[in-house]
Amino acid sequence: QAGHEDYYWGMGLTAEAVANQFKVSREDQDEFAFKSHQKALKAQAENRFQDQIVPIEIEQVYVDVNDKKAKKTYTVTKDEGPRADTTVEALGRLKPVFAAGGSVTAGNSSQMSDGAAFVMIMSEELVKELNLEPIARLVSYAAAGVEPRIMGMGPVKAIPKALKQAGMKQDDISLIELNEAFASQSLAVIRELGLNPDIINVNGGAIALGHPLG
Repeated sequence: QAGHEDYYWGMGLTAEAVANQFKVSREDQDEFAFKSHQKALKAQAENRFQDQIVPIEIEQVYVDVNDKKAKKTYTVTKDEGPRADTTVEALGRLKPVFAAGGSVTAGNSSQMSDGAAFVMIMSEELVKELNLEPIARLVSYAAAGVEPRIMGMGPVKAIPKALKQAGMKQDDISLIELNEAFASQSLAVIRELGLNPDIINVNGGAIALGHPLG
């Protein structure tokens, strides 16, 4: 529809809009991305994901040095996204991918990743009936909308709403898992809500581990 072109923007353009509107610099985005990788690598080294991942056997077909079809089998036991070889300087050399003269790059955006996951949610009564030990309790949730051009800023509206419904304050939260589709979006949300960066995505986020939507 005329006048609503931003309704059809791809996510990358919305990340650029967020960076511009909320004044998130390229340098800050690259630094955030680097830290995401560092946190994920540390979490892997300390086996924090070990109980969350089911090893998968993969058959890879490739062309060998003799130009013949070959295949090999290997087992994936951990996320392959975190990069030990990346640096802030290397990230700073990448070119913008969504807008000429922009600041959003492949390095400070979440990577496309394959994977599958599931979580079981049930009532407290059923947990007791099945004699299960829950790992978490769902206290509250909320949905909120923002302008399509800054769609990544949804948490700024949704988080206070969810906290209010639960009768909680922001300071009551000790760890936060925040959507990390783009460094610009994550940093803008953190700054707008005044969140403590030290408790956010402590094991790395989607920039290092991969976007949950693939």
